[in-house]
Amino acid sequence: MTTTRNPIPLLLHLALLPLLAGCSALGFSTYPVAHVMTDDTKAVLEQTPGNPDVARELAKEVQTAHYLQPGDELLIETIDADVDFRLPADQRVLADGTIDLARFGRLVVASKTLEQAEAAIQRLIYEVTNEPTRVNVRLIDPIHRYYVIGEVNSPGAYSLTGHETVLDAIMEAGGLTPRASACDLLLARPTQPGSCRVTLPVCYRAITQLGDTTTNYHLKPGDRIFVARQSLCEEITGPLLGGRTCDRCCKRQVACCDPRVALTDLPNFTAPMIDSIAPMDPPGGPDPDAFAPDQRLPSEDSFRSVPREQEAVEPLRQPTEQPDESSPRLDGELDFGSLQG
Repeated sequence: MTTTRNPIPLLLHLALLPLLAGCSALGFSTYPVAHVMTDDTKAVLEQTPGNPDVARELAKEVQTAHYLQPGDELLIETIDADVDFRLPADQRVLADGTIDLARFGRLVVASKTLEQAEAAIQRLIYEVTNEPTRVNVRLIDPIHRYYVIGEVNSPGAYSLTGHETVLDAIMEAGGLTPRASACDLLLARPTQPGSCRVTLPVCYRAITQLGDTTTNYHLKPGDRIFVARQSLCEEITGPLLGGRTCDRCCKRQVACCDPRVALTDLPNFTAPMIDSIAPMDPPGGPDPDAFAPDQRLPSEDSFRSVPREQEAVEPLRQPTEQPDESSPRLDGELDFGSLQG
C-alpha cells in the first residue's frame, strides 16, 4: 500500500528558505540591514529648511584657513640659498603633532596654520644658529577626507581636494547599486556633541537627469554621504511608482526657452575675504622683536589688505532691473505665486 505525501509543507519550506537565509529578491531579511535610514534621521531630515544657505555646485566656497593636523604631508624649504644646512624636505605630521627637523630636533606644528608653522621653524633655527633664516612650508597632501556610505559600489573614505560636490563623491565611489533608494539619500555634516544636527537631502535624479544643482552641495571636510537601501515598499512599487519625484525634492522643474541664457556663467568659487597673507620675517630680520616669546602672532587685522571700514565685498552681479517673477532662482526652484489664483 502506497501513501501520498502532502506537497504543501514542502513548498512552504522551499518558499521560506530564502527568507531564513537572510536574503530575498524583494530585499526582506530576518537580519537587520545596516543601510537603512533610521527614524531619528528621518525626523531630523524633515526639519531641515527647504533651501538652506549652503555652498552648491555653481556657488562653491573657499575653505577656511587650514590648521595642520596629524597625517598632513608638508614640503619644507629654506628660501635663502647661502645657508650651510638642509632641512628634511618631505615631512608628514606624526600622530603626536610633531615634525622632524634633523639637527634642530622635533617641533609641534599641529593646530597651527602654515604661516604659524613657518614662524615656529624660523624661531627654532634662530635659537640654534643665531642667524635669521627664511623658511617656506607648503601643504602637499592634506588629511581632509569625506565619506560615502551605504548602497554604492565602493563605499569608503576619500581624499578631499576642495572642489568636490555630492555628484563627484558618488561617482568616485563607483555610483549607486541596483538596491539603492532613489529618495533616501542625504549629506550629514559633522557637528559638535549636544548641538543641532546638519542633514541635507540629496535629490540624485534631479542632479543627474535635470542638471538641478539645488542639492548638489559643495563638500567640506568630514562630510558623510549616506545612500539607504530600498525598502520593501519601494521594491514592490518600483515598476509602477519608481518614476515619481521624491517628496523632499523640488517638483517644479521647467525647461529654459533659450538654453544659451542658462545660469552657466556663475563663478565656481566665491571670492576670498583676504586677498593675500604677507610672509613673516625670521628673527633677527627687519624687526628683531617680532618673535619675542611674550608676544603673540600678528592679529587678523594685520593681514587685511584694505581697512575694515572699506572691506565690504562688492556683489558679483548687480542686475539693472528686477527679475521677472517666474525667473529661476539659484536654488533651482521657480516662483509661481503670481500665476496661481
